[in-house]
This record gives sequence, structure tokens and C-alpha cells, in this order.
Amino acid sequence: QTRFEESGGGSVQAGGSLRLSCAASGNTRSRQCVGWFRQAQGKEREGIAAICTNSRTNVADSVWGRFTISQDNTKNTVYLQMNSLTPEDTAMHYCAASWLSVPSLGQRDYQYWGQGTQVTVSS
Repeated sequence: QTRFEESGGGSVQAGGSLRLSCAASGNTRSRQCVGWFRQAQGKEREGIAAICTNSRTNVADSVWGRFTISQDNTKNTVYLQMNSLTPEDTAMHYCAASWLSVPSLGQRDYQYWGQGTQVTVSS
């Protein structure tokens, strides 16, 4: 009934940029916040950014100043602009939706998850 689809991943050189998109479909009326998470090979999944319907945002220290999260409510899409990418940013990236009213970075607060899009940054 509710689906999320990530896109925009790919391979870039260090210092490059990518913009990830998270498009929602189906019944999303209960959604309050959308978060972006990433999981690198051999590491645990971590929240990197979140945005809520009131436009409040939260960005993890690991990407602060480089990544920007935004939303287009008319398109039912959330974006993650990723600048100054480094090899440490290489990971599978997921978007997820939560009914909480705060932009949590905790994965347990999110109920709906996309399939992921891979970001690979080369030295």
C-alpha cells in the first residue's frame, strides 16, 4: 500500500556530487518524516539525514556541511544532495518513512523502507 523507491546512486570520484531521490507512492498520508540511512560493507546501518512535514531537518555529524536533505511535497519526493563525497561515503543508501513528528536518525523509528541505491566513491 505504501512504497518507496530510491534512485540517483552511482559511482563518482572523490569530491564529486550526487543527488538521491526517494519517491513515495500509495497511501502516505500518515507519514510525518523521511530519513536517509546508509550501510557500508562490514558496518552497521546509520542514519545520516531526516526531514519532516514541517520542514524540520536533522543531519548526522558525519555528513554535516556536505549533505542537504529537502522535499518536494507536490512530487511526494525527498532528496538528498551529497557534495564533497569521499570514499568513506561509499554505502548502500536507503530512505524510510516514520510517523514520528521529529526528524529522528534512529532506524527503529521508521516503518517503511525502500530497496536501496548504491553510492560508490573512488579515490
